[in-house]
Amino acid sequence: MKRIALLICIAMISMTAFAQPAAKSVALTFIETSDVHGAIYPYDFVSAKPTATSLAQAVSLIAEERAANPNTILVDDGDSLQGTPMVYYYNFEKTDVAHVWAQAVNYLKYDFVGVGNHDIEAGHAVYDKLYQDIKAPVLCANAVKPDGTPYFKPYSVIVKDGVKIAVLGMITPKIPDWLPPQFWTGMEFEDMVDCAKKWVPIIQAKEKPDVLIGLFHAGVDYTYGNVTADTKFNENAAQLVAQKVPGFDIIFAGHDHSGWDGMGWDPANKKKVDIKDPNGKTVYIYGALNAARKVPVVNMSLDWNADTNAWDKRVRGALVDISKYATDPEFTAQFDEASAAVKAWVDRPIGKMDGKITTRESMFGDSAFVDLIHRIQLDLSKDPAIGLAPADISFAAPLSADAYIPTSTDGTLYVRDMFNLYVYENFLYTMTMTGKQVKDFLEYSYRFWFDTMAKEGDHLIAFQKKDGQLVLDNRTNMPLTQTRYYNYDSAAGINYFVDVSQPAGQRVEITSMSDGRIFNPDETYTVAINSYRGSNGGGHLVQGAGLDPTVVRTMKLVNGATTKDLRYFLLKWFEAQEDTVTVSPIGNWMVVPENLAASGAALDYPLLYPPKK
Repeated sequence: MKRIALLICIAMISMTAFAQPAAKSVALTFIETSDVHGAIYPYDFVSAKPTATSLAQAVSLIAEERAANPNTILVDDGDSLQGTPMVYYYNFEKTDVAHVWAQAVNYLKYDFVGVGNHDIEAGHAVYDKLYQDIKAPVLCANAVKPDGTPYFKPYSVIVKDGVKIAVLGMITPKIPDWLPPQFWTGMEFEDMVDCAKKWVPIIQAKEKPDVLIGLFHAGVDYTYGNVTADTKFNENAAQLVAQKVPGFDIIFAGHDHSGWDGMGWDPANKKKVDIKDPNGKTVYIYGALNAARKVPVVNMSLDWNADTNAWDKRVRGALVDISKYATDPEFTAQFDEASAAVKAWVDRPIGKMDGKITTRESMFGDSAFVDLIHRIQLDLSKDPAIGLAPADISFAAPLSADAYIPTSTDGTLYVRDMFNLYVYENFLYTMTMTGKQVKDFLEYSYRFWFDTMAKEGDHLIAFQKKDGQLVLDNRTNMPLTQTRYYNYDSAAGINYFVDVSQPAGQRVEITSMSDGRIFNPDETYTVAINSYRGSNGGGHLVQGAGLDPTVVRTMKLVNGATTKDLRYFLLKWFEAQEDTVTVSPIGNWMVVPENLAASGAALDYPLLYPPKK
């Protein structure tokens, strides 16, 4: 009996020793980049000037943190394949080598990589190859195959000093509302909260992690787009997951370009707040600024608690301003050759333009900038070689709030100017809509674009308000608009007025087709529309025009689509012009009453474009 008791005692001691980690205290450091949007090299290929921030400067911070703590985990949260000529060049021009983003990720030895909507926008041929070239686990649990299994790896685990860290990746599920099906064939996108509720118990049961991290390419303000916490397939559900699914320690957010420093967001009171999970545990939310402008560095201290047989954790972190860091010369040397090739490509002249045009004018009414896009879209639709149907009407919006072309002093247009003219890699569709649907589409656009004006001195732009006061962005201190400028769609091919003295939904009066035909609400027209809008991006087709979501998603009304992105065809259009291109507003639509529109624009212009100090 004594022998048995001794063996039991030894076994219990052994079990206790096994349950305890070798180190009683461990320090972890997490660094997140997100929404880098191709800013790898410290150079703006569009303006031909050095940049204050890029991945090349962030490398210096990463090296500093790794030197201070070998237990550093480096993650990227997606949206890397769109935004600069460098990644565009490797997406569509230089495709016979490893993608420049894969080269950068592998050089820096990222531990985990997330997937962003603009990565999916590059197309299967680009991202399927890219993710094979990247050595780090590429994580995205809620992009699933038809049989429900994940298209990408859902989660992965890393161990640092005996601490097991599990990272679950997810993407905003709004992809089908923004991108045509050919970009995401073989995938469906699950609601993030539902997906997390499925995977967290699996991770906890199978892996028994000491730390659980969310790597979510989704924003924090779940009310964005005038939705609620209960809205399925919420675009910005990073915080919702923290609040509804227990178990997370830290969530890294992306997509919203807002920068988060540990706290979440109270949308009702428009302020930062601590976020708790369903069990009352604090969940820390961090998110980088786009283009590597600010990067969260998060330190987690873990102390072993023998009483609870678990780690006590303390988290602190901050957003680090990357402009304070010098570029890493070894990193830039790796990409000097690639940079030279991209510079040569963007510096190629493609035409001439008489005068400059800017999107600033596009915020307040008819503008030469957006009308140039209308003009080209209508021209492209009539070229049988491109695969579209001849369009009666064009829809377009400014895709940048403060862009201009050309960038040269003598009117020469270069390839680089196409990245100012058209920021995103949208395709061009033609689709059929009735006259009534066209009007309802525009009513929806102007509902969130312009305010209702009763008198001079009222705002023209529809700003967000609380208690009658403008709501300011917590990061930029600029007034927030009801919707983003890239949802400010106007039309060409029809003549119409927008009466801002009338309530939303009753503002648009279409007087005729621009070619003199009668505009008939019951007639079917062919419209030129980009793939983002054609997939119900912004809600214009479903919530505005009243089209059936399934009809829109399955592209049943689409009767033509380009095989390359619209920027490619804009470039080719300019190359085909024999003479200098002269641009001016078409003048087919007007904001009325003119005195109210003018006073509102005068009031709002300095709010959107404050004078430099």
